Amino acid sequence: MSLRTGHVGLNVTDLDRSLPFYSRVFGLEVAQEGQDGDRRWAFLTRDGALLVTLWQQSVEGFAADRSGLHHLSFQADSIEEVRAQEAVLRELGVEFAYDGVVPHGEGAASGGIFFHDPDGIRLEIFAPAGAESATAPVAAAPTCGFF
Repeated sequence: MSLRTGHVGLNVTDLDRSLPFYSRVFGLEVAQEGQDGDRRWAFLTRDGALLVTLWQQSVEGFAADRSGLHHLSFQADSIEEVRAQEAVLRELGVEFAYDGVVPHGEGAASGGIFFHDPDGIRLEIFAPAGAESATAPVAAAPTCGFF
């Protein structure tokens, strides 16, 4: 059997707030939206492939002290693309976990930016190379680890 990640479903508190965020930050398109009573949902795609589904059914934001999603990571082709998205996020006033591009570990070439969506879900945009000149913010664990 050959497996690969299909799509990721995220619970959100306000679909009207989350849709523009995910569309602008990740360049995702709304392929389908629906509603079942007070509960709403949207399917987000890129190049026709379903990547993220948003489900408005939560009343509180993300809680890091509970089991479930740790973080969601997207790979860019280059560190320049990561920095371009960092600029967009700064325009939006997004909360970052670390300041700017950081490597995945001390001396690692791969790295990126770590930030939070409107509900506090931890997100990452990284590139496989280009972060080797930055200092890792965590000495004894992977950068994407504890928070």
